[in-house]
Amino acid sequence: MSPGPARGRTPGPDGGAGRRSPSRRWQLVRANADAVPPSTRRFMARARQRRMRAALPWAVAAAVLAVAGLVAWTVLGTGLFGVREVRVVGARLVTPVQIRDAAAVPDNEPLARVDLDATARKVGTLPPVASATVERQWPDTLVIRVRERTAVAAVPQGDGFVVVDGSGVVFQRLDRAPDGLPQVRVARPGPDDPGTRAGLAVLAALGEKLRAELVAVDVAGLARITLLLRGERQVFWGDASRGTDKSTVATSLLNRKADRIDVSAPDVVTFE
Repeated sequence: MSPGPARGRTPGPDGGAGRRSPSRRWQLVRANADAVPPSTRRFMARARQRRMRAALPWAVAAAVLAVAGLVAWTVLGTGLFGVREVRVVGARLVTPVQIRDAAAVPDNEPLARVDLDATARKVGTLPPVASATVERQWPDTLVIRVRERTAVAAVPQGDGFVVVDGSGVVFQRLDRAPDGLPQVRVARPGPDDPGTRAGLAVLAALGEKLRAELVAVDVAGLARITLLLRGERQVFWGDASRGTDKSTVATSLLNRKADRIDVSAPDVVTFE
């Protein structure tokens, strides 16, 4: 038996072995747009639009967050908007340098990070300052506005005087009493001192005419308050009660020739 033809080969015309049969080759061909049905194209276009519309808010949000983060970092974390000037408004009894030292705001501290209330409280610890407010003025200025205490009386202390406001707070020390400021003579001036409060209450009750004659309010005790007037005259006031009545009676008797007028009981007045 003769062997059959070799596997995988095609017999030639002469009966011999021929060439291998050609193998298949695949090639991807992009379909023409016209080959896609219009309905499919419209569906795909709408799908792309929906995806774009759905992604747009997220993209915008991400962009906004990125910008906000950059701005926050610039304002809060760098010295680009740092404090370069501290402006003081309303100070007469204290210097701007004293106020800046009390505020203790470092140079180039980010303006947005300055605690305004805490800074105002620091400035308020200065004795002459009754209150303070602090505000930002962009891009680099801190404005400190102060309201100083109003002098009501001078109190002799040692070789000089201390000045108190209407609450009895001591906020200034001087070598001599300021011109035109009445004196209140107490041992320990201060807002918590009963003698100081009584002396200031009497001072506040005086009418204009009586105040014009006043040299000092002498508080020897809470029930031993005396007005020292010009010409070495005295008005014994007693305690601080019934101040308006006592002031009215004492004012009406200023023309009397008396070295001492006792209005401690304003319904029964005595002279000396």
